[in-house]
This record gives sequence, structure tokens and C-alpha cells, in this order.
Amino acid sequence: MNLNQVTVPALDVAKSVAFYQQLGLRLLVDACPRYARLECPDGEATFSIHAVPELPEGPGITVYFEEEQLDEWVAELQARGIVFDELPVDQSWLWREARLRDPAGNQLVLFYGGDNRKNPPWRV
Repeated sequence: MNLNQVTVPALDVAKSVAFYQQLGLRLLVDACPRYARLECPDGEATFSIHAVPELPEGPGITVYFEEEQLDEWVAELQARGIVFDELPVDQSWLWREARLRDPAGNQLVLFYGGDNRKNPPWRV
């Protein structure tokens, strides 16, 4: 089994598409205003956005995007006007993470975990 795609809700799909394109994702399917699918620049994963009449309540989902050159990527995104809730910081679980929200309020974590993502010292 392989995780192929993640879909997030949005009130304004076009606005979310523009945001994710700034992150570097490439548009594959444009069915705005109800749906769009993008692909990550590395690997085979796709990411989609679907229109909802209202956003879910509560903490919602968190989507993680990994990039080895995390600090440089974050600086580049800031230069493009992307606002972060937290800039890159080393975490106790041995990942370096930055946090932000997309236009719909979905939480994103841009991170680099390297080998520790799948093989932390405490792996079972």
C-alpha cells in the first residue's frame, strides 16, 4: 500500500490553489470552483482541494511537506509573502519544522526529518 493523495477542504478553491502553487506544487486538474488536484515536485504524491460550504470545526487536519533544504525553502516562501506561524525550529523528535496555515486555515508543517522520519532511535 502507498499513500497516494490527501484532500483538504476550502471555501475558495482558486485561492488555495494559488497558495499551494507558491509552495511549489504543480496544478494537474483544474475543476474550479469545486475541485483541484496538484502534484508534489518530488515523488508521486498528489494533493487536492475540494470546495465545502463551511469549514470543519475543531483542530482539523495537519499536512506535512518534507524538504531537505528547509530553512532556504522557508526563506524563499517568506520572500514571496507567505506568512508563518512558527519559523524552523529543531524538535525533540529529531525533526526541524516550520508551521503555517493555508487560506482555508488547514495547518501545514514544512519539515525535514531525514532518516529520523522513518527510523528514529525509538523505532519499534
